[in-house]
Amino acid sequence: MPKRIVDLRGSGRPLLDIASYGRNAPGHGRAHTGAEIAHAVRTARGAPEVVVKVSGGARTLRGVASHFDYIGREGRGDIETDDGQVVHEKGIENVLLKEWDLDLPVGRGRRAAAGRDRKPPKLVHNLVFSMPEGTPPEKLRKAVRTFASKEFGLRHRYAMALHTDQRHPHVHVVVKAVSEEGERLNIRKATLRQWRQAFAQCLRDVGVEANATERAVRGAITPRKPDGIHRSARRGASTHMQHRAETVAHELARRAFRAEPGKRTLVVTREAVLRGWLGLADALDAKGNRGDAAAIRRFATSMPPPLTEREWIADGLRRSFQKVRDAEGPGLSR
Repeated sequence: MPKRIVDLRGSGRPLLDIASYGRNAPGHGRAHTGAEIAHAVRTARGAPEVVVKVSGGARTLRGVASHFDYIGREGRGDIETDDGQVVHEKGIENVLLKEWDLDLPVGRGRRAAAGRDRKPPKLVHNLVFSMPEGTPPEKLRKAVRTFASKEFGLRHRYAMALHTDQRHPHVHVVVKAVSEEGERLNIRKATLRQWRQAFAQCLRDVGVEANATERAVRGAITPRKPDGIHRSARRGASTHMQHRAETVAHELARRAFRAEPGKRTLVVTREAVLRGWLGLADALDAKGNRGDAAAIRRFATSMPPPLTEREWIADGLRRSFQKVRDAEGPGLSR
């Protein structure tokens, strides 16, 4: 079976190449670095995972102004700019629009897009940096400030705002899509992987335990959905998830439930990941690092079974049905 390399950096040598630690013949496979071991141990011991996501962008000046207004809580909250200023008055979005020269490329972009019958290019990207409940908000802000300065400073204009009105503290960062040299920022999956790694390091540098591990490597099984579907599902208003749940429930009732064709891929990936984790534990044992080896084995063997989205929905429905039966009691069940 071919090995699967999970590259957490997006390019170059993987930071956590779990598959290469599989149980090969003696002398095969590559040596693991101290950074890789530290990363793996953090994952196994449950270090909080950072979240970096693109929450959209704006293609019009009105859209950019609206987002500035939102992250600044209509003048009630602080917005920190890339030149170190902290502003909190209403109407600051108009000042930033002028300072960033966002009105200059709008006409050219619209004309070019119209000629190709496409949407105009984004003027800004809206990013969100989030950590679990309990993370010190000011340390989160400091880590994002450091990350943004290193990643965008002197190239792309940006502004940021800390929000603590939800369980998970998070920082919104609005980044000008075109740099001061005229280069457009294109955000790909590899870019987000790199940003997660860098953001996690910035948090650790300020004393906050943080990690950035691929979902497959840490055994995550909850399906990932686009932001709109995810937010609707949390409110109980997702027609997509409702339709999927109704379909699965109907199949369960008819005893005709079947998983998606991609199930085999999930199983193969999980097998490779487990071989990697257990191989790494063996290597640590051989070096006398029995405590970390034991933690890694516990983590690997406690991973929930890999599930497709339909299986995940079916599992939730079965548990819900069982709760109803338990509540009714044996005398009332039908």
